[in-house]
Amino acid sequence: MSGLPTITITEEVMREGMQIESAGIPVADKIRLLNSLSRTGLRRIVVGSFVSPRYTPQMAEMERILDGLEPQAGVQYIARAFNAKGRERAAQYTPPLSQDVQIPRLHCHFSDIFVRRNYNRSQADEIAGWPDIVARAVANSADSVGIGIGAAFGSNFGDFPGDHAAFAMLERQAALWDEAGIPVTSVFLSDPMGWVMPHVIETQLNRILERWPAITNVRLHLHDSRGLALASTYVAIRTLDERHTLELDTTVGGIGGCPYGGNGRATGMAPTEDLVNLLNMMGVDTGVDIDALIDFAWQLEKVIGRPLGGQVSKAGPHPMGHNAYSSELPVVETLEEARHFRLGTGVIKEPRWPWLAAARRTSAS
Repeated sequence: MSGLPTITITEEVMREGMQIESAGIPVADKIRLLNSLSRTGLRRIVVGSFVSPRYTPQMAEMERILDGLEPQAGVQYIARAFNAKGRERAAQYTPPLSQDVQIPRLHCHFSDIFVRRNYNRSQADEIAGWPDIVARAVANSADSVGIGIGAAFGSNFGDFPGDHAAFAMLERQAALWDEAGIPVTSVFLSDPMGWVMPHVIETQLNRILERWPAITNVRLHLHDSRGLALASTYVAIRTLDERHTLELDTTVGGIGGCPYGGNGRATGMAPTEDLVNLLNMMGVDTGVDIDALIDFAWQLEKVIGRPLGGQVSKAGPHPMGHNAYSSELPVVETLEEARHFRLGTGVIKEPRWPWLAAARRTSAS
């Protein structure tokens, strides 16, 4: 489909997903998951984060997991680190880790309560760091920079001041870059508590692009607490065009969430397999093997011990061409039976064709 942005998928299941699951998941299982994920065709994988095990015990064994990594050619492996100690730990594994080189960006969360709970700092602390970021960008002769908002669409704690105030915060960031003489070419909108709605993101993106036409890169980190992450992602895709690059953070199975946001595992993200299926149906070549992605989702489900949120891993991609279902397919009722799309009709233990019996009765009467 012409006229669409260039789309980059960053897979966050090993970080965003695992940080809300049991800290008791064996390291060996995480290694197997990471190596299986590496063979799906995804090109950007966040392997985890180097953070304090006191705050996030699920990330306590990062070094052991990376010791077991079997790197695949063409895959960029990234680890998140939010302080000097974390960056030092990550540096010991670079490579196979890649430095996730980003342009200088001013950013703050629009929920002071959330940022205090999650990062043990305040919105004022984030803003106080802006002059140093600008100074480093100038010293390094940066030729393009970014702006960004966390909790960009709302807060569970009642402290989101509204869309106009959020836009004003972006204006404030851009003004600092204007003073430094560096053009703003990127915007990052994150939604850790799942407040995004399709009509809101459409309005916000149009307003941002009208105000800063030099912006060609948009990054979205959308959570799915109210079931609107994928719909909002689709709207973002259709709002942008071929001039733009759209970076999307997703997780296989739609798992994920911050333990400090109030919704826990109910937060979720747009499921990667659902996004890949959507893009395939839109004619966008993702390079991802959706069958391998579904196999990974089933493996993940066994490891975490609960159903995933993705639909394509349950019902399969759209059955087209030689993948269309046979007219002789028996009755399908359970989730296990629905896996016939990948495992064959042998998963239907007691096959029934009641319409055939009805047809025989009709013809006999």
